[in-house]
Amino acid sequence: MSGESVFPRLEPHLGRVSKPIQYVGGELNSTVKDWATTDVRWALMYPDAYEVGLPNQGVAILYEVLNEREGMLAERTYAVWPDLEKIMREEQIPQFTVDGHRPVGDFDVFGISFSTELGYTNMLTALDLAGIPLHAADRGDDHPIVVAGGHAAFNPEPIADFIDAAVLGDGEEVVLAISEVVREWKGEGRPGGRDELLRRLAVSGGVYVPRFYDVAYAADGAIEAVVPNRPGIPWRVRKHTLMDLDAWPYPAKPLVPLAETVHERFSVEIFRGCTRGCRFCQAGMITRPVRERSINTIGAMVENGIRKSGFEEVGLLSLSSADHTEIGEIATGLADRYEGSNVSLSLPSTRVDAFNITLANEFSRNGRRSGLTFAPEGGSERMRKVINKMVTEEDLIRTVATAYSHGWRQVKLYFMCGLPTETDDDVLAIADLAKKVIAKGREVSGRNDIRCTVSIGGFVPKPHTPFQWAAQLDHETTDERLRKLRAEVQSDKRFGRAIGFRYHDGKPGTVEGLLSRGDRRVGRVIEAVWRDGGRFDGWSEHFDYERWISSAEAALSDSGVDLDWYTTRDRSYDEILPWDHLDSGLDKDWLWADWEDALAAAAGEDIEIEDCRWTPCYDCGVCPEMGTEIQIGPTGQKLLPLSVV
Repeated sequence: MSGESVFPRLEPHLGRVSKPIQYVGGELNSTVKDWATTDVRWALMYPDAYEVGLPNQGVAILYEVLNEREGMLAERTYAVWPDLEKIMREEQIPQFTVDGHRPVGDFDVFGISFSTELGYTNMLTALDLAGIPLHAADRGDDHPIVVAGGHAAFNPEPIADFIDAAVLGDGEEVVLAISEVVREWKGEGRPGGRDELLRRLAVSGGVYVPRFYDVAYAADGAIEAVVPNRPGIPWRVRKHTLMDLDAWPYPAKPLVPLAETVHERFSVEIFRGCTRGCRFCQAGMITRPVRERSINTIGAMVENGIRKSGFEEVGLLSLSSADHTEIGEIATGLADRYEGSNVSLSLPSTRVDAFNITLANEFSRNGRRSGLTFAPEGGSERMRKVINKMVTEEDLIRTVATAYSHGWRQVKLYFMCGLPTETDDDVLAIADLAKKVIAKGREVSGRNDIRCTVSIGGFVPKPHTPFQWAAQLDHETTDERLRKLRAEVQSDKRFGRAIGFRYHDGKPGTVEGLLSRGDRRVGRVIEAVWRDGGRFDGWSEHFDYERWISSAEAALSDSGVDLDWYTTRDRSYDEILPWDHLDSGLDKDWLWADWEDALAAAAGEDIEIEDCRWTPCYDCGVCPEMGTEIQIGPTGQKLLPLSVV
């Protein structure tokens, strides 16, 4: 494992590929450490193109955390586009990092962060280019340990054959713990080889090693049991939860991209977790409990990030940023601090019931007044009760009226199609809602240049949510409902031109559904798609639905299950789900009861699960199971004056 740069071999060919700058590295705040002075070396990958991967906060944070430690090294790698992949195969150039252009196969650990399952084929490309055997069972002592993380790692079973380990939850502390295990094993002379290193990681209870678990299937194709196959391996693997965010103020040295990326801003995570209880939302379920950063830590991170990066936009990120208990003070303090400068502030999608005009004005005080985004998710009030998104039509109309009357001209509304118990009428209600938004905007502003963009995503049931038992809507019905909705919007001449309409067809969602709730047998499908040329499946121009369908038919032909079995059927309470041995802290009985509440709401019962930040605990299980607790303000601290981290 020499760690020698491959750039002299790569550089002569960069003129032949698109956007060669994405492969050259050298970004402001990037790190290249001396290979010889380190003994634990990580290659960190976001399995998508540079322009998508570089802004990813998860990878950026781990990159800093590891490189700050003596004797540890971390470098980044991204998926290469097919034009460069072809050249790399022809010239035998291995998958490389963009920092030191070192071969990924030379590192001790290859960590891959999956925020979406559609990145799985890109992982296989990277493994193959790196010279790492695709199947974990074929790897030797000198190959890196391949570790999966990110939200998709909460069900890593579809890629169990390709990874050595998976980590659930927050990564800041566990990557250091893994590094110490690797360091100790190497220092002892690698006793017991690769198998012993993986055993040491597994017995901790915080790293899932698929090879140490046997899966048995019943005659009907369902999982019969998942059982550890050697002593000392835990029956369930727990997620990691970082409880003191103020002690981990990362990123402290934000990477500044050389090429254009999807987000050109410095982002600060103001809190982690969500307890709103939206039944469709995996991120809100698996990141519990809520843990807020204090107002003075947020201020210091913003000041430090601007100074060290030169970014002129700062995004305050979380799953529901306007819910921070001191968001008003944060907005006012930051607006005061940067008034008259080039720095602008932004919030991501805002809950309808958390929006207020004072907050919006503070965030637009020093920047351009861009459009506002709200996410009602369901078109009808019945549908919103089913998903526990307790926003009424009156709430939405009142909120957009406030925005339009204070000078905003553009509002974006985000919905989903294919939610459990959904009907055509629920989807067509989106059109009615959008028309009412435009009408109210014209009324309160006295203008006709009011715009509303309706953006629709297909619903995919996810593990560790109340909807993990739900049937997924087939893509034909999804597409037909969206066609009806589009026609309904465009048929009304009074509003048609004022309403933008954006959606994707249902086919990618079907594949995502296969991958998100699949078991180990789905790995055959992923490999077949990859061998048939599947790459960048998260990009519409590269996604090939027929390739996935034909691969699934062939790969699952002798398994007794098929694509529909994984996607369009309901599950029962008694069925063993592929991820049941992976512990997100959520109590299965609570999730099932919430699923039953959703069905009761669909039948007309008035059931609401409130946010436990402000109400008594409703026993989801996370806090007692994980030894954690909700951490919220107010702290009474002040943002100004700022100290710099």
